[in-house]
Amino acid sequence: MANRCVPLVLLACGSFNPITNQHMRLFELARDHLHSTGQYQVVGGIVSPVSDGYGKQGLVLAKHRIAMAKLALKSSNWVTVDEWESQQPDWTETVVTMRYHYQRILKEYEQRSTGMHTNSSSNATPLSSPPPQLKLLCGADFLDTFKIPGLWQDEHVEEVAGRFGLVCVSRGRLQPERAVHDSDTLSRHQQNIFLVREWVRNDTSATEVRRALRRGLSVKYLIPDSVIEYIHQHNLYTEDSERRNKGTVLRPLTKQAQQPVNSLDD
Repeated sequence: MANRCVPLVLLACGSFNPITNQHMRLFELARDHLHSTGQYQVVGGIVSPVSDGYGKQGLVLAKHRIAMAKLALKSSNWVTVDEWESQQPDWTETVVTMRYHYQRILKEYEQRSTGMHTNSSSNATPLSSPPPQLKLLCGADFLDTFKIPGLWQDEHVEEVAGRFGLVCVSRGRLQPERAVHDSDTLSRHQQNIFLVREWVRNDTSATEVRRALRRGLSVKYLIPDSVIEYIHQHNLYTEDSERRNKGTVLRPLTKQAQQPVNSLDD
């Protein structure tokens, strides 16, 4: 039955400022949960750091966040770092990033299937395995962003939840079930939203890691040693770096304000 499982790629978008062990644990927890359903075979994971255009305070340059993520994920044989989103001159909507990766994944699938199933006398025959899917991997706090006025367009929430789907890992005392219940859109697509319970609590946040680094405190065992070395080598996460983008309105809010935005679910 394993070969009838739907191939699935997990995509995590975010600042990764810096990437932490908890970020990487999300992938492992999600894969275990999805495999336990008997419906999916997770075939890959993608970390997609946001571009410098995001405008979040304390956000170090994308080239550093990409480098740190690559160092951290050297130990993974299935999660990779993709630079496309980080290289865009402006902040990219999550749904746009998902469309990009899904088209790329489908193209690779079609090329591979054509090569495997084409012979000299016929065109490509139907594949024995279903086409791959792409789902957005996130922490429980992400679902609450759907309720922030002006941050998401209704049609984007609809597409992320309905067309692609979400895999949400619990975090601390946050209740993702409540976020799904409170949103008409998410409730309508709840069969496409997988809520993963993390029984071994790990509340490490990049914000706390940056704070510790600014104060000269140890962050060993919170982030990989290779990332710690990189941070010290490039003198990242100082009081000066934390002032970067201070007073800047997040680009999602200004960008969405330039477009007609329907009211979000209360």
